[in-house]
Amino acid sequence: MHRVAVLALDGVIPFELSIPSRLFGAATTADGTPYYETITCTVDGRPVQTQADFTISVPHDATVLAGADTVVIPSTTVAVDGVLPDEVTAALATVRPGTRLVSICLGAFVLAATGVLDGRRATTHWWHAERFRELFPRVLVNPDVLFVDDGDVLTSAGAAAGVDLCLHMVRRDHGSAVANLVARRCVVPPWRDGGQAQYVQHPVRESAEATTAAARAWAMERLDQPIGLDELAARAGMSRRTFTRHFRDEVGLSPGQWLTRQRVELARDLLETTDLPAEAVARRAGFGTAAAMRHHLRATLGTSPMTYRRTFRAS
Repeated sequence: MHRVAVLALDGVIPFELSIPSRLFGAATTADGTPYYETITCTVDGRPVQTQADFTISVPHDATVLAGADTVVIPSTTVAVDGVLPDEVTAALATVRPGTRLVSICLGAFVLAATGVLDGRRATTHWWHAERFRELFPRVLVNPDVLFVDDGDVLTSAGAAAGVDLCLHMVRRDHGSAVANLVARRCVVPPWRDGGQAQYVQHPVRESAEATTAAARAWAMERLDQPIGLDELAARAGMSRRTFTRHFRDEVGLSPGQWLTRQRVELARDLLETTDLPAEAVARRAGFGTAAAMRHHLRATLGTSPMTYRRTFRAS
C-alpha cells in the first residue's frame, strides 16, 4: 500500500490539510481495498496552530516521513519569508531519496526553501507568485496553472487546486477510472478546465447571455469530428473575436487548447477501457491519425499511447 505522509506545520489551513486524506482515502479497488494509507503528522507530535481559531492535534511526529512514499506539505505560513525553521529542515531531511514531494498552495514556499525546486517547474497561489519569484528566483514558477507535475515533485495553486492535484496523482497512479470514482465519491469534478488565470480577474460580460458553455457542450458531443472556431462562435451566437475572448475568460484556455485537452482525455479513457487499436482510438478522439494522437499524448502526458495503455490497463 502506498503510504502518504501529510506534514502539518504552524499556520496550516485546515481545508488544505484535509484534502489528501479525503481524496486518497476515497481511492479503493472494486472490493473496497484502499490504494493508499494516509498519515498526518507534525514535526514533534505536538499540536499546531492553524490559520483558523483552533489547533490541530495528531498522534504522529515527523519520524513517519522516513517511511513515506509521498510527502505532502499543505498550505502554511512557515517559510513565507523564505526562511525554513531548523526543526522543519531536519524533519524534511529524513525523507528518503526518490520520495514523491507534493505541496498545496503556500506549501510550495517550504519545498522551495529546501532547494528541491531549484531549476524545476512549480506553482503556488497566484496572489503570492511575485513574492515567491523574489524569494526563489531559481524556481521556474508558473502562476497561471492549477498544478504542476514535474515528475517526483508536484505543486498546486491555492485551496481547491489541491483537490485537482490529488485527483491527478490518483489518475497517474491508478488510471482515470479510479480517479473518476474518487471524484464522484467526493462530489467534485474529475477535471477542471483552465488554470488560475480564470480566477485572477472577473471581467463583466457584455450581457447575461454571453457564455460559451453551450458551444463547449456541443463540441463535447462530437470530438471525433473536425470542429472549427467559426462553428463554435456561431453556436454561441458571437463573432469569432468575441467568442475567443469570452472563451479565455471562462475557461482559461484558447478554444484550440481546450479541444486538444478534451481529446487527450477521451483518448486516455478509450486506451484504458477498450481494446481498440491506436488508429481507431485516434479517430474516435478526433486526432485523425495515430501519429497525431501519439504527438499530443507525448506532449501532454510524456508517454506514448501504447505505453500508457499497458501501464493503466495493468493497474
